[in-house]
Amino acid sequence: MKPAKPARSARPLVKHKRAILLFLAPFGVLFALFYLLPIGYAVYQSLLVVQRDGTFGPPVEVFGGLTQYVAVFQNEAFWASVGRVLLFGVVQVPVMLGFALVLALLLDSPLVKGKKFFRLAYFVPYAVPGVIAAIMWGYLYSPNLSPFTALTGSFEFLSPQFVLWAIANVVTWVYVGYNMLIIYSSLLAIPSEIYEAAKLDGASQLQIALRIKIPLVVPAITLTAIFSIIGTLQLLAEPQVFRSFTSSVSSTFTPNMAVYATSAVPNVNLAAAMSVVLALATFAMSFAFLKFTQRKADA
Repeated sequence: MKPAKPARSARPLVKHKRAILLFLAPFGVLFALFYLLPIGYAVYQSLLVVQRDGTFGPPVEVFGGLTQYVAVFQNEAFWASVGRVLLFGVVQVPVMLGFALVLALLLDSPLVKGKKFFRLAYFVPYAVPGVIAAIMWGYLYSPNLSPFTALTGSFEFLSPQFVLWAIANVVTWVYVGYNMLIIYSSLLAIPSEIYEAAKLDGASQLQIALRIKIPLVVPAITLTAIFSIIGTLQLLAEPQVFRSFTSSVSSTFTPNMAVYATSAVPNVNLAAAMSVVLALATFAMSFAFLKFTQRKADA
């Protein structure tokens, strides 16, 4: 009786490993230089404190442990800015994604004509740089500069009560088209046979949208929501530009502005600790949202 041959591995052999590494090397080098290395340097800087030998001695950086992180959690202005952008995100992100979903459904509807034109028109605001968009809307909001003086004269968009929502309007205007394209691409990937079967069952376009399209594009909506959460906590360009139009936006209006203002003092070590805390908070919120959506999908 012949001995049994050993079972072959189900995993296919990977050939040309050197070629694969060669193609991955440029990305790996750039990823390490411009992503991993700055993160490591920021963590290193956050563990240092500045000491002086006497009142007028030269500043010397020494290891301070978690001293800077203790200062971060005691910094009221920083945490006020975090609370401000969280309020911003709770309102702005659902509104923006709601508009993006409606526009994507309209483009995917067979009842709408001129889809190429509207798809381009919806996406055009995203092609405008955020700084340019903020300047443009800043002029529109300013009572003395806006062409809509009747509206801006009676409603102060740049007042402390409304400036946050004025900025939210700018961000929504810019990013609705971007999120719409992601959702619309997911809609295009749905097999047409599903729609044909629904039509045979007598489903209307509204029922198809609510019961078929929206449930099937939930992963795309989740992806855009995670991107939006990350972008909300990193809000910088729009409020920074609005500072030239109104005094309602302080130097610590958002967490990134607080980091920038702290580093300009200069207190680079405290700013690095703020950056690390902000990055961890962004990761935690994005991960928690992803796990929550996964549990809702599995339920």
